[in-house]
Amino acid sequence: MTRYLLMLALLATTAATISAQEGPVSTQAIITVDSKTPATLTTNDLTLKVDGRAESLTSLAPVLPTGAQVAILIDDGLRVSAGRELATLRTFVQSLRPGTEIFIGYMQNGRVIPTQSFTTNLAAAAQSFRMPLGSARISASPYFCLSDFVKKWPSAARETQPDLQSNTQPVRKARFVLMITNGVDPYNGSTSITNQSSPYVDSAIKDAQRAGVPVYSIYYANAGFGARRGSFSGQSYLAQIAESTGGTAYFEGLGSPVSMDPFLKKFASAIAESYVATFSAPGNKDFVRLQAKSTLPGTSLRAPSQVRPGTSLSAQTE
Repeated sequence: MTRYLLMLALLATTAATISAQEGPVSTQAIITVDSKTPATLTTNDLTLKVDGRAESLTSLAPVLPTGAQVAILIDDGLRVSAGRELATLRTFVQSLRPGTEIFIGYMQNGRVIPTQSFTTNLAAAAQSFRMPLGSARISASPYFCLSDFVKKWPSAARETQPDLQSNTQPVRKARFVLMITNGVDPYNGSTSITNQSSPYVDSAIKDAQRAGVPVYSIYYANAGFGARRGSFSGQSYLAQIAESTGGTAYFEGLGSPVSMDPFLKKFASAIAESYVATFSAPGNKDFVRLQAKSTLPGTSLRAPSQVRPGTSLSAQTE
């Protein structure tokens, strides 16, 4: 009898949970303004569609420095010529807005090896950059590394922990990733133009979308590849990741950039011009499609193509 009552109670709890999830849930996503004459965005300046249906914004909050975490992931297989960019990278990190948390790591064998955990000490973090090892394919695949990193995002102890009774998700700071890599997926066979579909890239996209992380990238040639071999393939994959998560893929022709400085400045501007949008989404789906447009003239928006209902972010902290 006791076992029967316990089973009934468990079924009732499960049914209540499923019923609650079928209704709309508060969801957040990072939206970035792209305009030559940026202005402060308000809820009246933005139209939103969730799964093709118009949805009202609950709030729109700019990402403040104290509400941002920025992770720079460098492919350890980059050509050693990338070493000439170390001073540029150090200057970039020290130029970030005070209060921003920065992480620096190198992609090796399917994971990210940190040289600097998240910190607001930008000057100290800037000194942790080092020369890439320049060993061909040492990252295994940059997409293995990205998936692993966003699923195990460091410094979880600094996040607001979930309330088990209310089944809420942890509240996270707004997160941004910048990958510096050639973007080639060596586990997907040929780098031919006719082979531009990779299950590993698709998995990395889903993992980044699930984590609510826009992925930016700077293309740079890798050791073991000729000047043009794989560049189209790698740039294509990086563009797929960026467009799907609300980031940007930066590259200059088919070769390594003369300098990363212009791209790093654009990345810094993108972070400064990002907002956390809050809206409702169906709670019974793994992902929903998202479309965001601005009504301001000459202004476009970048947003993830899909979001996980219930994603919680914090754009501003004291």
